[in-house]
Amino acid sequence: MAVKIKLKRLGKIRSPHYRIVVADSRTRRDGRAIEEIGKYHPTYNPSVMEVDAERVAYWLGVGAQPTEPVLAILKKTGDWQKFKGEPAPAPLLQPSEKAARPSFEAISGEDEGKGEAITQKKKAEKKDEAPAESESTEA
Repeated sequence: MAVKIKLKRLGKIRSPHYRIVVADSRTRRDGRAIEEIGKYHPTYNPSVMEVDAERVAYWLGVGAQPTEPVLAILKKTGDWQKFKGEPAPAPLLQPSEKAARPSFEAISGEDEGKGEAITQKKKAEKKDEAPAESESTEA
């Protein structure tokens, strides 16, 4: 029996999350699994990859073959390099906290025209006066 380490899809239509599972290679993607050994949430920023390194080492040791997506995850976490005896990869870079955008009041400072419109209002009064003048000239 060939055993694979693969992803089991869970979640809604546009918000997937996966479990890393050990399953028979003949089972369907979301079918019965022998054991769950990790989680993968690709929609989070940064992506969440949790892997039980001890269980991964055991299953790789007894001959389980990872699928391509799982192999990429194992390479990022360093479990694949540990299994192969290669040097560990560089640690995953966490995105730095973005500086909070300054508020509008902080940018404007002590300007006098706070809250006033800059553009001038259209002059609709002239249009009203023009027909009135033409009526008086006709009489």
